[in-house]
Amino acid sequence: MTKLLLSASTLVTALGAGRQATLQALREERCGLEPCAFAEVTGGHVGRVHGLEEAGLGEAGAGEAGAGEAGAGEAGAGEAGLGDRFAHFDCRNNRLAALALRQDGFEAAVRAAAARHGAGRVAVVCGTSTSGILSAENAYRARDPASGLLPAWFRYDGSYDLFSLSRYVAERLGLEGPAMTVSTACASSARAVLDAAQLIEAGVADAAVVGGADSLCRLTLRGFASLELVSPERCRPFDRDRRGLSVGEAAGFALLERPDDVPEAANGGIVLSGAGASSDGFHMSSPRPDGEGAVLAMRAALARAGLAAEEIDHINLHGTGTRANDLMEGHAVRALFGDRPVACASSKGLTGHCMGSSGIVEALIAALCLEEGLLPRSFGLVDPDPEIPIRPLTETRSAHLRHVMSNSFGFGGVNVSLVLSRAQA
Repeated sequence: MTKLLLSASTLVTALGAGRQATLQALREERCGLEPCAFAEVTGGHVGRVHGLEEAGLGEAGAGEAGAGEAGAGEAGAGEAGLGDRFAHFDCRNNRLAALALRQDGFEAAVRAAAARHGAGRVAVVCGTSTSGILSAENAYRARDPASGLLPAWFRYDGSYDLFSLSRYVAERLGLEGPAMTVSTACASSARAVLDAAQLIEAGVADAAVVGGADSLCRLTLRGFASLELVSPERCRPFDRDRRGLSVGEAAGFALLERPDDVPEAANGGIVLSGAGASSDGFHMSSPRPDGEGAVLAMRAALARAGLAAEEIDHINLHGTGTRANDLMEGHAVRALFGDRPVACASSKGLTGHCMGSSGIVEALIAALCLEEGLLPRSFGLVDPDPEIPIRPLTETRSAHLRHVMSNSFGFGGVNVSLVLSRAQA
C-alpha cells in the first residue's frame, strides 16, 4: 500500500474542540461523558458536544446567526435567518462537522493542497451512520396537523440525506474532486479512510479530505436502549462489570496526501501505512464470537503495511463496553498477536461510542498518541474481565511508539483496521 501522509487533521468530541484539547484530556484522563438529557431522552450517559445550538455553518464570524434544528429537540426555525450560503445544509450533524473544520488550521491546509493539486484532484470521502436524522425527527413533530405536510424549513437533501455531509464539506472547502459518503454503521469513517486511500492509489485523486461526523439523535439513543445495550453508568470497556455502551457524538477529518507531494512534513510526520476490511456475514447486530472477521481485517491491515504483528506498539481497541463485543475483540487480538502482551486501550470510556465517526476520531486519537509517545489507559476499566484474554492498560504511561493500530467494528459484521506509523519508522 502507498503510504499516505496525514498532512493535516482535526477533531471535535465531548473532550473538546481540536487536537490540543483532545491531547490535554487524554493526559488528564478527563472523561467527557455526562448523564443523558437530550431531546427528551434520559437514561445512561452521553458524550455530548455543547455549543452546537449556537454554532453556524459558514466561515468563522461570517453570518453564523440562526436557530435551525440543531438543538436538543427544538422544533426550530429551520434555515430562516441563518444568513449564509450554506443555509440549506443546516442540521446538527453538519454543524458538528463545521466546528471540526474550523479547528487546527485544517481549512487553510486543505486550501493549500487544492492549490498544489487543483480543486478537482482533491476527493472528499466521509462516513456517517445517521447523518442529519435529528432534523427529520423534528420536522415530523412539526408537521401540519391538518395536511400532514412537513414544515417548509425541512430540507431532506441538506440534512437527512447521507450525502449531505460530503456535499457540505466539499462545498465548504471549495473542492471539486470525487465526493462520496460511506455508511457502514460504526465502521463508516474508518472505511472512508480505506476508500479514500484507494482513490489516490488508483490515480482518481491526488489528495483526499477524509473523515466523518455523527451527532446525537433520538433514533440512536432509543435504538440502542431498545437493544438493552446502553449502560446506566459511564461505559466500562473490558471491565468484569461492564453493562453496555455510552453514546457519543463527534466529527473528525484528515487530509491524506502522498509524502512527496507535501513541501514539509506536517502533523508529526504520521502516515497511513495500512488498512484492511472484512465482513463477518454472521448477524445483523451481533459480532461473530470467535472474532474471525476482526482477525481478517487486522491481518489485512498489517499485510498492506508490510508489518508483523509484533511491530505494533499500541492498539486503539473498538472496545464499546458491551458484553459480546469486548469479548469478541479480546479473542481476535489474542488470536493474531498471541501471548505477547500488546499495549491496548479503548478511548470510548472518555468520548462515548461516536457511531459512524468513531473510526476517524479514534484513528486520530491513535495518531496523537503516536506523535506524543503516549499510552493512554482504558478509562473505566477497574476490574479486568478474566474471560477476556487480553489486558488493556489500566495506567497511562509514556513510550516510544513506531506503529499503532485502530480497530472499528460495526453492525452487519463490518470490520475495519487501520495502521498508522511514523513517517521515518
